[in-house]
Formats: sequence, C-alpha cells, structure tokens
Amino acid sequence: MSREVLLVVDALAREKNVDKEVVFGALELALASATKKRFHDDVDVRVSIDRATGEYETFRRWEVTADESLEFPERQLSMENAVNQKADSQPGDFIEQSLEPVEFGRIGAQAAKQVILQKIREAEREQILNDFLARKEHLVTGVIKRMERGSAIIESGRLEALLPRDQMIPKENLRVGDRVRAYLLRIERGGRGPQLILSRVVPEFIVKLFELEVPEIEEGLLEIRAAARDPGMRAKIAVKSNDQRIDPIGTCVGMRGSRVQGVTGELGGERVDIILWSADPAQFVIGALAPAEVSSIVVDEDKHSMDVVVEEEQLAMAIGRSGQNVRLASELTGWNLNIMTVEEAEQKTEQEYTSIRQIFMQKLDVDEEVADILIQEGFSSLEEVAYVPLAEMLEIEAFDEGTVNELRSRARNALLTEAIVSEEKLENAAESLLKMDGMDNETAGLLASKGVTTLEDLADLAVDDLVEMTGMDDERAKQLIMIARAPWFA
Repeated sequence: MSREVLLVVDALAREKNVDKEVVFGALELALASATKKRFHDDVDVRVSIDRATGEYETFRRWEVTADESLEFPERQLSMENAVNQKADSQPGDFIEQSLEPVEFGRIGAQAAKQVILQKIREAEREQILNDFLARKEHLVTGVIKRMERGSAIIESGRLEALLPRDQMIPKENLRVGDRVRAYLLRIERGGRGPQLILSRVVPEFIVKLFELEVPEIEEGLLEIRAAARDPGMRAKIAVKSNDQRIDPIGTCVGMRGSRVQGVTGELGGERVDIILWSADPAQFVIGALAPAEVSSIVVDEDKHSMDVVVEEEQLAMAIGRSGQNVRLASELTGWNLNIMTVEEAEQKTEQEYTSIRQIFMQKLDVDEEVADILIQEGFSSLEEVAYVPLAEMLEIEAFDEGTVNELRSRARNALLTEAIVSEEKLENAAESLLKMDGMDNETAGLLASKGVTTLEDLADLAVDDLVEMTGMDDERAKQLIMIARAPWFA
C-alpha cells in the first residue's frame, strides 16, 4: 500500500509538472475527506503521510478553546476537558485521537487527481493575479462576459473580474459584449479563489482616466492632487503643474476640449470641473466652489471648517442643485464648508462677539468697554488672555502694564477655578462608578473623563464602544456592561 502511494505521487508530480509536496498535500486532503464520510458530524480529520515510506496515519482532532460554550462541539474542546487529557494544553492547541486509516485503494488515484487539478488551477489563478498586480495596473479594461443579478462579470485577458451593480454609474445600461473600463477597487479571496472587484464610481477612476488622456501627468509635469464625484452627474478634480511653462487646466481640457471630452464620454456624460490646486486651504476652497464667487472666508482650524461668505445672488450657485456644488467642494478640499450670505455672516459674527464679551465681563470681572477692547485686539478666549506673550498685550494702547498684569492674573485664576470644578465633577463621577463590582480607579477615571459618569451611562454602552473608549478586552467590557445592566433585570 505504501509503495502504491509513492508511485501515485511520483506519477502525478511528473504528469502535472508540480512539486511532490503539492501532491502529498492533495493526497492527505483526499484521504482526510474520505475518512470524514465515516462520521455523521462535521469532524476535523488530519492525515499525515510519511514522505519517505508512503505510510500514513489518520487522526481525529479537537481544537482547545477558552470559551466554555462550544460553538462547534464536534471539533472543539473546552480547556477543562483538554487539561484532563493533556496537562499543558493551551487555547489554540489540538488534542488528537488516532483513527483506523481508510484503504488507499478505496480513494483511488482519481480522487486525489481531482484535488491536485483544483490546486493547480488555484495556483495558476494566483500566479496570473500576481503578474497583474506586479504591473501595478489599477485600470482594468475588458469585455462583459455575462450579467449576474445586475452585476457584470468582466473578462480581461486571463483574468475574470466583478463589477457590482452598486459600483456602476447610475442609469448606465451595460450589456453582454460591451467593452468597459473600471478601477480595481479591491481583491476578495473566497472559496473560488481571488476575485477582482471593480468600480466605475470611485474618484480614483476619473484620476486614472485623465492619466490616460493627458500624457503630461504620466511624465510628472502635472499632478491630480484630489478628485470628488457625483457619479454620472458632476465631478471636480484639482490639478497642479510641476512645470511653470504648463497651464494645468488648459492641458487637461485639451485642444477644443478633446481630452476632457474623452473622460466625459467614458463616464456617461459626467460634467468635470477642473480647478487649480493650492497649498493655501482658503484659496483652494475658493477655486473648488467655482463658478460661484466668494466674498470672504473665515477659517476654523480646530473644527477643520470654513465659513464661506457669498453675495445673495451667488448663494444658489455656491450650494448647487441639491447641495451638489458645496458637497463636491468639501470632498475635494477635505474641509467642512458652511455657505452663508453676507447678512448671515454678520449675524453670526455679532452673536459670537456678544458671547465672548459676556465671558470676559463675567470671568475677568471687567466692564463692557474693556471686554470690547480685548475682542477688537483679537482675543477670543480666556486662554489667550492668560498665556499670550506679555509683550503682545503690552502693545494694546488702551492698557497700561498694571492693567495687563491684572487681566492676565484674573484670566489664569478663572481657568484654574474651572479646572478644579471640572476635576471635582470627574472625581464624583468616578466615585459613583467605583461602587460597582469589578471597577477599578483607572477605568472609572477614564470613563468619567469620556462623559460616562453613572451606571446608567455605562449600561447604555455597547461592548464595542466601551472597548474603544478604554482599550480593555471584549470579555471584560461585556462583564462590566452586564453588571451595570443588572438593575434592568432585577
């Protein structure tokens, strides 16, 4: 029998031009599969063939798990039972039991051959894919071979790819036999081998199409720095020239619009706005909102947002149909954009001015005149009054050195008072949490700082939320939440 195994391995390895180790692995799988048929349950079987003699052993095995409730009892073993059989067992180990091997003749070389052929096909597909990836091609061109539930199966050379329905441009009507281009979105590895997933709606697709149409991009003379799309309707791309002699917008548009029309035709008539990229965020946003004209911009670095002020007659154009223009401009620049009229901007400024004035009058114990001077000099928070360099505050003509020092002292005292009050609130919240079983000082303080101050707050959290807040493991998070929820079931 052992001699028969070695003969089959040798013959198949030469016939299929594969390594003997591949054949041995396939035979082990075939023998294990045949052994499983003895059992009604979904058991785990391992077969080991001696590479030198051809003798083989068969084992049924169970994986050791720390979870007491076994998801697959036919092939899992709890720690308690595992330790009884093998004292040094750890989660992830396997406990094996020897089985009577099946007769090799009953399996037959044909069964093993089928497994090997499958392995070879998988290896070929993997090699074709690796060759494709090595070329670093993100744009896939192919012919639609068939349609499956609205999605298109595309044949590109020896590769087969999937263009899902939700990755097609809305309202485009693709048919079998159509030649299409798409962007390689990701690779999914399933039971049928690696599958290329394509997209025609992601912004990267339009970037790759412009690279095809505009040779200067491939040469490095131009760069597309950002892109945003409303697929099938409108897109914006931001371009930058690395050569002062080249007009980036004109180069992308092409003679009589030929280049941009080539891209638009591939995208089903999608209109493309080409704007000049700028390292200055405000200038970039002004360009991104074209054709609307911007009157002024207020940048909030902390919130990563901008208040964009436009004249009343420019408002509709700046926002665009269904908010399309401002949404694409926001995606393109990466900033949150708030479009407002001059009148709305003035109202907002007045409200902010009044709010800051009230804080200064209350916290610094000053009159309206002093508060107004501070605001007019550009101060907008207590922190600025307290910690802006002394020399800058001494430049304020309306204040002498004594007034400046008194204002800085009051601001620091106000901030200290706020910090103490905040600390006390956190301590009280932490003490409340510490009354529950399983809670420790560090976790209680961390939760309180995140706004979780009561058992009710903790009970309302999901396990994932608690893990993200604290970094604890899932098991402990689940345990704490269940303790907090105990009153619900009392």
